[in-house]
Amino acid sequence: MAVQIPLKITFLGTGTSQGVPLIGCTCVVCNSSNEQDKRLRSSIHIQSETTSIVIDSGPDFRQQMLRAQINSLDAIVFTHGHKDHTAGFDDIRAYNYIQQKDMEVYCDKHVEAVLKKDFDYVFADLKYPGVPKANLHRIDRNGFSIGDLHLLPIDLLHYKLPVYGFRVGDFTYITDANYISETEKEKIKGTKVLVLNALRKEPHISHFTLDEAVALAEEIGADQTYFTHISHQLGLHTDINQSLEPKISLAYDGLTINV
Repeated sequence: MAVQIPLKITFLGTGTSQGVPLIGCTCVVCNSSNEQDKRLRSSIHIQSETTSIVIDSGPDFRQQMLRAQINSLDAIVFTHGHKDHTAGFDDIRAYNYIQQKDMEVYCDKHVEAVLKKDFDYVFADLKYPGVPKANLHRIDRNGFSIGDLHLLPIDLLHYKLPVYGFRVGDFTYITDANYISETEKEKIKGTKVLVLNALRKEPHISHFTLDEAVALAEEIGADQTYFTHISHQLGLHTDINQSLEPKISLAYDGLTINV
């Protein structure tokens, strides 16, 4: 691993693909007045002394950047190509204008195909004035660096779809997964802060349940584990948090931690 550097992690969104509250839902969670029960689509911001990156740009990307006051962004790193992780890509053009440079984008071939299909105008030979500008980089599975940040990809499965988690120093981020091989778990061990998806209590075809996430958190043994990609079906933030041991808690939108 590279030399450890201080990191500031901000949870930009901690919700599932539809967010919380869901449109038209009248359940107790969607009707909650607790701000910690209001969840945009899952994404995080990682800030070192000199480098600012976001993992995933979902449909709430613009709102998240404004809310967190992220005025400088060096790169976007994608876990996978589902819409709740890519749909806000067009809004990188604000950073193009402010920073007067292309956005550096790190993804695998599947995400690249999604971006080129959904945002074909970004990659057209003849570009309309003002469209986003991006430099695509293929993720190196052995690890890659963005500024002073070194990212180690972790191979995961989201049902049958290969997706990435990432370890950055003593911080590991895993979302949209329900399987991690023993080999890949070795990359996570020793992490001080671990983030895992915990969709709901009932079994799901492509996400860890709350119990599965707790079991994995206990196996890895990080100093602190946070759960993300949470649906309204999991329950009220306060109730679920009170049921968890102190080293495990639900993340919430706007939560900032230092690693």
